[in-house]
Amino acid sequence: MRDITFGQYYPAQSVVHRLDARSKMFLVVAYVVTIFFLVSFAGFGAIGLFVLLAVGLSKVPLGSVLRSIRPILYIMLFTVVLSVLLYKPVGGELPLVAWWRIGVYKTGLMQAGKMACRLVLLVVGPSLLTLTTTPTQLTDAMEWWLKPFALIKLPVQELALIMSIALRMIPTLIAETDKIVAAQKARCANFDSKNLVKKAKSMLPVLIPLFVSSFNRADELADAIDSRCYGYTKKRTKLKKPKFACRDLLAVLLFGVFGTFVLLVKFGWVPLFGWMYF
Repeated sequence: MRDITFGQYYPAQSVVHRLDARSKMFLVVAYVVTIFFLVSFAGFGAIGLFVLLAVGLSKVPLGSVLRSIRPILYIMLFTVVLSVLLYKPVGGELPLVAWWRIGVYKTGLMQAGKMACRLVLLVVGPSLLTLTTTPTQLTDAMEWWLKPFALIKLPVQELALIMSIALRMIPTLIAETDKIVAAQKARCANFDSKNLVKKAKSMLPVLIPLFVSSFNRADELADAIDSRCYGYTKKRTKLKKPKFACRDLLAVLLFGVFGTFVLLVKFGWVPLFGWMYF
């Protein structure tokens, strides 16, 4: 469970930590959109270097960021293998390996590799956001970006609070699960069985107390929110008001230049050598 880094905050004094949460959220959305426009390994490598630079500037250990990939590793492998085996050749391409009606083609391997790169980058970027931004900052940023929807009577403050609580509860539930597993192991519970049925049954003593403690925690949180008169006033005040700085503008401009270049290449407005499309 400790492999899940999404939603966990890593405290440090860095340029990335000091960036405004609103600009970081905008950069993550632009980053995700840019990834879907990438068509070459060179493009994935370029944005991978951008992520490594951001990790270095954030002073977050690279291992903490890479651990966010572990929960989706099996899903990614299954997707990649399925993509390779189900690829249908175009233009009479010969297979590298053939068995019965299944063939492995060079183009299929390349497409599967690009899919794996895209999935890894899609997970790493948002994980870096949560590792360098506190839940309170994320709540304020989400509320700020959702403000236009208040014109159509959308409960912006409540939605931002719900998303913030969901993110904040991830590390709490992880710690709670570790405690329950340790307690059950002390009672001679076996979680190492290779039999799937026995393994599923062994998880019941963990899931039931986890659900009970989660509901109890939710009741306590509801009482705490209600005792602070949340929702009784339309306009809420903030202890620390977020402010944009020059570093936020610089970060947005730098990524904007990179994203614009990717779009120009994507639509063929910038001629490049053939290896850029490999």
